[in-house]
Amino acid sequence: MKKKVAIQGIDGSYHDIAARNYFEDGEIEIIPCNTFRDVITTIKKDPSILGMMAIENTIAGSLLQNHELIRESGLNIIGEYKLRISHSLVALPGTNIHDIKEVNSHPIALMQCTDFLDTLPHAKVVEKEDTAMSARWISENQLKGHAAICGKLAAKIYKMEVLAEGIETNKRNFTRFLAIADQWTADEMLRGVDKNKSSLVFALPHTAGSLSQVLSVLSFYNMNLTKIQSLPIIGREWEYLFYINLTFTDFTRYKQALDAIRPLTKDLKILGEYAEGKQSV
Repeated sequence: MKKKVAIQGIDGSYHDIAARNYFEDGEIEIIPCNTFRDVITTIKKDPSILGMMAIENTIAGSLLQNHELIRESGLNIIGEYKLRISHSLVALPGTNIHDIKEVNSHPIALMQCTDFLDTLPHAKVVEKEDTAMSARWISENQLKGHAAICGKLAAKIYKMEVLAEGIETNKRNFTRFLAIADQWTADEMLRGVDKNKSSLVFALPHTAGSLSQVLSVLSFYNMNLTKIQSLPIIGREWEYLFYINLTFTDFTRYKQALDAIRPLTKDLKILGEYAEGKQSV
């Protein structure tokens, strides 16, 4: 059965690419959303819909608001995909790269291609809300002398010509995406999955050494802490939520670790238990 996947962005965006790569074992239908909050709302209106949401980038760092959106939503993380972000410069067919007067893209994509953009000193750089939307806008309006920075899939969908590819400054540019779902859908999809990764969030008492105590317990149980991110708790000055990712080889041992840290934390919540995601090359 075709899976419906809500993403922030449109066909050809990096969210689209990540969703198609993650759900590669079946046909999917992309449901475009304007914002990440709209992705959450779409899933909650129809629990059969899945979601794909960026959570961190190796250059730009964490998307902090998405941590909070997932926590507040009550949705579950069912998996992850680490996409290698490779940017291309695309324009209308027949365009010469030396005739480009304006380059459009998302500000993060533009920032990631500064070295390449320096080779186009006569081109004005203009920020837009999305990479693929920039390509679609140029294509629909037949804007000669304009170019977009986006993925090659967007160029294919919107019938644009790739003038240069691999133009990102740092070639180790990856974005980690989370697949999310309603709790009942998540339980169904994760049945039989060999889980070896977990995403948790908790608060800590405002006492000395509270975080180090939790980390020491996790270390004792051989939990591998792969990420820790703190966010202030609104309305509770100088108190923080801690978002952590753990990988493990023994699920029973992992559950014992959770039981051991629960008395040391406040509001401990499991955002998802899933299989560690593969990374594109």
